[in-house]
Amino acid sequence: MIDNNSIEQLKQTVDIVDVIGNYVELKKNGANYKGLCPFHDEKTPSFIVSPSRQLYKCFGCGAGGDAIKFLMEYEKLSYPEAIEKLAGMFNFTLRYTEGKQGGGEERRILETVGQWYRANLEHHEPAKAYLKKRGVSLASIEKFGIGYAPGSDETLHFFQKAMIPFTKGEEVGLLGHDNGRYYARLIDRITFPIHSPSGMPVGFGGRTMGDHPAKYINSPQTKLFNKSRLLYGYHLAKSSIYRKKRLVVVEGYMDVIMLHQAGFDTAVATLGTALTNDHLPLLKKGEPEVVVAYDGDAAGINAAMKAALLLSAHNFEGGVVLFSGGMDPADMVVKGDIEAIESMIAKPVPYAAFVIDQTVARHDIRTPRGKEDAFHALKSYLSTLSPFVQEKYIPYAALRLGVNAAMLSPKSTPTRTSERFGKQKRYDGPGVAQTPAEMAPSPSFFTLTDVAEESIIKTLLKTPSLTDMVLDTMDSSMFGSRREAFEALVKGEEHDDLLRIELDDSIVVYSEEELKRQLAYFLQRYYKKALDNIKKDDRLPFEQKIFKIRKYQDYIHRLKRGELVPYE
Repeated sequence: MIDNNSIEQLKQTVDIVDVIGNYVELKKNGANYKGLCPFHDEKTPSFIVSPSRQLYKCFGCGAGGDAIKFLMEYEKLSYPEAIEKLAGMFNFTLRYTEGKQGGGEERRILETVGQWYRANLEHHEPAKAYLKKRGVSLASIEKFGIGYAPGSDETLHFFQKAMIPFTKGEEVGLLGHDNGRYYARLIDRITFPIHSPSGMPVGFGGRTMGDHPAKYINSPQTKLFNKSRLLYGYHLAKSSIYRKKRLVVVEGYMDVIMLHQAGFDTAVATLGTALTNDHLPLLKKGEPEVVVAYDGDAAGINAAMKAALLLSAHNFEGGVVLFSGGMDPADMVVKGDIEAIESMIAKPVPYAAFVIDQTVARHDIRTPRGKEDAFHALKSYLSTLSPFVQEKYIPYAALRLGVNAAMLSPKSTPTRTSERFGKQKRYDGPGVAQTPAEMAPSPSFFTLTDVAEESIIKTLLKTPSLTDMVLDTMDSSMFGSRREAFEALVKGEEHDDLLRIELDDSIVVYSEEELKRQLAYFLQRYYKKALDNIKKDDRLPFEQKIFKIRKYQDYIHRLKRGELVPYE
């Protein structure tokens, strides 16, 4: 792990203007800098960089944070990866906690061996001939760092020559040992370096050129390599994925390489495993449409079915493409069927439709038993979808199955909706019993206006000493769209809205007297409505109703005099 003090020293060393200036053309604008936001399309600059606060904020899309956050968002990096990237930009040496060097030595070993593999390819004619036969261009070999791993003895000799301990070679997954003897895991194979999303080497894949039963093998699990969380080629595809809002998942290294070679530069591949929940965070970055493009054989269809079930249940946009006729994407690129690939990827079968079609196809719906099994399978699947997607595909499922659509409708749509989206909290006035008549009215009445909310928040940012005044008289539930920002302010946490509000010069900062007047005005309206609710409720005991009426009348009278009353 990276030492926290080292991170703080790095932050003090770098200048956010220098960092963002590498990616965005910035122009001086008063005390700040301004430019076109790199996170959304815009013609008028709304992206502000503050050197005094070492923060950036876009008033168009809301993006904001420090230099590390910028690299995380722009380069699609994890927090540690962004720190290491930032340190590299400024030639800053990070310190790591004892015994946990963050994989620096391991990555250097992988880089060294990767360079050796690439050098081997230049002198190995059979490997070059194989790649040429598969249609891989020299540019693709360079882009993807393709190499060649020779025999085990040659590899061990290289480790000794490079002074890399065999134990370290085993730690990074390049060597194994049996009965005390070390051996190379990749022997006589084309090699494909595998990278983290930030572009750091974490392992290798190898493809046989002969008849070995294991056509592809990957590095074993190491502290750097977890195949269930990685996608081959993602580090090269991520900028295009973010820009084009599309990600294409294929089955193998060669498919990715050939698709990129043909201009489909958002293609990635799983590493010998099906899509899993562990892949979802990476797939969600940039919120792209995810197209699953697999072979049309039985294995490909089953893998596509699993992927469609997973992705549709997590509300991903996209669909499925199956390559028929024994062809895969790499074969089609070599054949020159570029337009056909483009057409298929542009119009995939939506996940839900694919699952419905496959479910029906896998049952003999001509028999009562088969139809019933298909019905229960579809009903169960539809229940995993959002209510809106259900509404769209229930008629289609009913048509394919040959039943009435009402049979597939959820038994209790309101309950399911509340479970998926969270039950809406009802608002009870202070000290008021929880009865329907006393529930809060619409937010437009009870909550502050957005302008007032933002001014209160900005006032507290500028004058923290006034926070107690607000907390003594109000509850965060009285805020509307800025409630989360207000709660973050009170807790001392970061929130994008807080940064935007602080940097927005158009938001008014109240004086202490003006803040009192604004609170008194709002609270008068609040307690008047609470009083009306109590008067209309015939279920409250008479004595309790009289007590509450008198209390709120007293509150309103005191507020009119300019006195702030405590929130209860």
